[in-house]
Amino acid sequence: MINTVCVKMAQILRPHLINASLIPHGVKMLSDSGSRMISTHKSKKKMKEYYRLLNLDEGCSADDVRESFHKLARQYHPDSGSNKADSATFIKIEEAYRNVLSHVIEQRQARQNKAEDTEEEDKFKYSTPQHRHYLSFEGVGFGTPSQREKQYRQFRADRATEQVMEYQKQKLQREHFANSITVKDVRQSKEQKITQAIERLVEDLIQESMARGDFDNLTGKGKPLKKFSGCSYIDPMTHNLNRILIDNGYQPEWILMQKEIKDTIEQLREGLLVSRKKLGNPLTPEGQKQWNQACEQFQDNIQKLNKRISDFNLIVPILTRQKVHFDAQKEVIRVQKMYEAFIEANESTDEKPAHVSQEDEKAPRVKTGFLNWLTLWKFIKI
Repeated sequence: MINTVCVKMAQILRPHLINASLIPHGVKMLSDSGSRMISTHKSKKKMKEYYRLLNLDEGCSADDVRESFHKLARQYHPDSGSNKADSATFIKIEEAYRNVLSHVIEQRQARQNKAEDTEEEDKFKYSTPQHRHYLSFEGVGFGTPSQREKQYRQFRADRATEQVMEYQKQKLQREHFANSITVKDVRQSKEQKITQAIERLVEDLIQESMARGDFDNLTGKGKPLKKFSGCSYIDPMTHNLNRILIDNGYQPEWILMQKEIKDTIEQLREGLLVSRKKLGNPLTPEGQKQWNQACEQFQDNIQKLNKRISDFNLIVPILTRQKVHFDAQKEVIRVQKMYEAFIEANESTDEKPAHVSQEDEKAPRVKTGFLNWLTLWKFIKI
């Protein structure tokens, strides 16, 4: 009891003590954090006692607290006339009622604030614009799909209204300002658009004709130009530089690289075909192992060639001249088909009917062999 009184006195006199010698002997000073922890623990313990007096559990509603208080008040109120009427008990119950009711209201408000914060976070969760590739509704709007749909409907209505207003405005301008500068500028812009559309159409027709091969039989195709002698649109300095380059056999880098890629893929195909011919048919286990090694080496060479193609696509000036990467698996299948065609050509050449003489069979055999070799050559060119 004496220690408790000393502790309370020390807490009261703490702000007024200047010297440590003024602290009574045997009194222990408590830190602020320790006192807060003790007070919090006591308050929780006291709140549990309040709930126990009211015969309630934590988490009940305010209506439950009021109902329990009214029920206990009828029993313990001094004026109730009940056998359990007791003023001291009623005072405790009234104190418990007020504390529990305030505690329940505070908890309810805390839950409401938390729910509002969560709702506000969800509201602004989709406020960042999403990628247009994954949006419908012309990329208009934010939030969930239903929200974007509503925003898109409003956007379409606003756009339709603006178009109607613009049409009416242009109609009035045509009626009352037919010779104004603005109308003339609009006409000129329309004429310019029409001219550009015609130019694009002509360019498309030229490209289609080139794709069909209509220009393949033109005179001078594939031959060098006549040194720009008759061209009056070229600057003299450019003309002289081009003449010097042509005379010395200069070719642009992308043309040389294009030839290199073409020659490399033909050499790789031919080398793989030769490797397959050496292994014979059918493949033995050792031959299969060698064939797999040859295919792996072929795939490595194709990867190097694809890197070269990527460099070529970066410097080629014409978009239609760009090349796609080669697929090693498809190339291996192509070589196997070429080898099968080669085997079939040899088998058909070796077959000789017994009832046909050598003189009669000579011409058909030559013709058949020629057709088979022609088929093989088509595979090689592809």
